[in-house]
This record gives sequence, structure tokens and C-alpha cells, in this order.
Amino acid sequence: MSENFDRRLTPARPEVAAAYLKGRVTAERYVEGVVMEVRDCVVDLRREPRPDAAVDTQALHGERVTVYDEEEGWAWAQLARDNYVGWIAANTLWRELSAPTHRVCAPRTFIYPGPNIKLPPLNALPLGAEVAIAEERNGFGVTPELGFIFRKHLVPRDATAPDFVAVAETLLGAPYLWGGKSWLGVDCSGLVQVSLLMAGIKAPRDTDMQEAALGAPLAPGAPLMRGDIVFWKGHVGVMRDAATLLHANATHMQVTSEPLDVVRARNEAAGAGPVTSVKRLPMEGSRAT
Repeated sequence: MSENFDRRLTPARPEVAAAYLKGRVTAERYVEGVVMEVRDCVVDLRREPRPDAAVDTQALHGERVTVYDEEEGWAWAQLARDNYVGWIAANTLWRELSAPTHRVCAPRTFIYPGPNIKLPPLNALPLGAEVAIAEERNGFGVTPELGFIFRKHLVPRDATAPDFVAVAETLLGAPYLWGGKSWLGVDCSGLVQVSLLMAGIKAPRDTDMQEAALGAPLAPGAPLMRGDIVFWKGHVGVMRDAATLLHANATHMQVTSEPLDVVRARNEAAGAGPVTSVKRLPMEGSRAT
């Protein structure tokens, strides 16, 4: 008999499962999986191997994934950063693994064909994307496989932002997108996850996972402070100060900043229910890799 697992985090289907799950789940075959790397700037991870299937989350350039199965141009894979499982377009992955040295620290940064901002950009990378910088030239970081990136938009991969809320604030105004994790579109838990990543703190992907894993709960009515994380069923936001919430939301269809009391009243009036918990992170979180 198979154990009960969260399908979002478990590489197991009736047809195939990860080899380490043998004896714990039932599948027709078990495979070790192949570690690959995201080569596109932002890649959707879908629930089914179809271009019109629901997007559960996204992977960013430089992320590692373990591929367990392929089907008609789709790779069934598990993300290394947060263990999420789903289907990724196979042509967005490559087998040749790089050795990332830096992360993008700007909301979005262009890739140029040369060290000149007047050149037409080749592409753009999102906050949190990882790249291997071979050298620096004229204020640009040079990546052999991509091109030239404005150096001030990069930080060493092991650098940690001192204030994850300040990172989240750089995404103010970004459009709301279910499953999104970039300036082009981000959802509430994606905003929290990518901001914490830049501060060196590991965070799960979805709201329920974050509520279970992050920080220590505050007593009801306790004074709030910058960095406190407020949860509803299916929603999450971050306090900018004792009274102001920053969150990606479908009401405004973007990342907004507004009084917590306004959000609380609106959610209750809409039937979304009350705040389920407020969590406060320790001074030192577990470090992201």
C-alpha cells in the first residue's frame, strides 16, 4: 500500500516514481532521475503536460531540476529549490550544468550582446535568477552562455539581503499572476518565497506550506512589526510596518501596499475568512542553496 504524500512535493505517478520512493508508493517503474538546469529566463511548471494546463509555479534561470520522465516534449520534474513537482517544457532545460556564481538582485535585468546599454537586449532575467559570471567588463558581468548583464544588478550567490521586506518592496506594482514568481507576474506566496530567497531563507512555495513552515506564531492581538507574515486561508502578505501590508492580490491584480485593517475587512466581507495566523521569523533563518 502506498503512503499518503502531497502530490505537489512527491515525484510519484501510477506510471513512474522516483527510485527512492520504491516500497513506499506503487508505480509501474522507478527511476533515479536526471539532474538538469533551467536555461530559459522564466519557465512555467504545469500540472499536466499540456500548454493549456494550470500553472502551479515557475522556475527561474539557473535552477536545478531532477527529471524523472518525458512525454511528447514535456519533462516531469522536481525543482531543487522547493521540491515542487510538475511538467516543464523539455526544451527549456539543459543537461550541461553550470556553476552559478551570482544572483540577479534587481526586479528584472536585461541581457545585452555586448557591454553597452544602447545595444538591443537579447533577453531579460528575473529577480533570483542564477548565472555564472566568467569576468567583468566595463561595468557588466559576462556570462559565456547568455551575454552581458549590468553588474550592479548582480550579487554573489551566497550574499544575503539584510531585509527581505525591502526585496519584496521592489516588486510593488508587478502584475498579479497565479503561479508567478517574477516581475512579469507574481502571486502572493511567490512574492514571499522569492523575497526570502534573496535574504538567504528557505521557504516552501504555497501559502499553506509557508504557514506551516515559517517562523513562530504571534498571539492574537500582539503588536505587529516589519517582516511579520500574515496568513489567510489561501493568501499571504508581509507587514511593511505595524499597520501596512504588502501583498500580491487579485483585488488590484498587482502587488500593492495598503492598511492591514482594510485587507482584513475586505477579505472577511468577501467570504475569505479571518486571518489564520501571523508568523514572525527568527533573526537567523535557514540558508537557501
